[in-house]
Amino acid sequence: MKGSTMFEQTPTLTLDAQVVLRSAATRLAREFEGVFGAETIERFLITSYDQFAGRATVINFLPLLAERFARQRLRALARVEGKHLDGKPTVLFLCVHNAGRSQMALGFFEHYAGEQGVAWSGGSEPGDLVNPAAVAAMKERGIDISNEYPKPWTDEVVRAADVVITMGCGDACPVFPGKRYEEWVLDDPAGKDVAAVRPVRDEIERRVLALLDELGITPQNRATAAG
Repeated sequence: MKGSTMFEQTPTLTLDAQVVLRSAATRLAREFEGVFGAETIERFLITSYDQFAGRATVINFLPLLAERFARQRLRALARVEGKHLDGKPTVLFLCVHNAGRSQMALGFFEHYAGEQGVAWSGGSEPGDLVNPAAVAAMKERGIDISNEYPKPWTDEVVRAADVVITMGCGDACPVFPGKRYEEWVLDDPAGKDVAAVRPVRDEIERRVLALLDELGITPQNRATAAG
């Protein structure tokens, strides 16, 4: 990747960012060897970087966020293009800020589904960080979502999903023909304390468990399930 013209010709990238993203591109090239070429990987890294550049609170984390988001998008694109067919049901949880409801849903899905399914989350207007009250409420369930981050949805991620769960984003949520859509009407935990978030958390847990049942996934770690 040394001397990559795509990185060098991108004015939004500092020299430091170029160095870090080149390293990220090398890692992703190994991971997606035989699936995507260097140009696609670099393009996804740059566009992912730009998604966070305008609102990042900690600039040093930008390349890391870009790599994580690019990896998710590349995995989604591989599914869309039939280059990665593992048969696992894929669910996308969407809300407005991707800071509370969709992050808790993602946490419960991954906790209970394990390796039996794939889940992503996104927002129509991503916030700056995951709601601390949601993080604390999930920690009470033994689930750590503190390393998650608000991110937008992208076309390839929506197209790769078998089920799209929306939570209050209305007309801003993407609609693609042939997808299964389901709207979960839930209170927005934004601005609420942990006590007020708990009922929302518990309802999300109940709905996630019901969704897993519909998808034919046997929940793991049932000892922590609500009720």
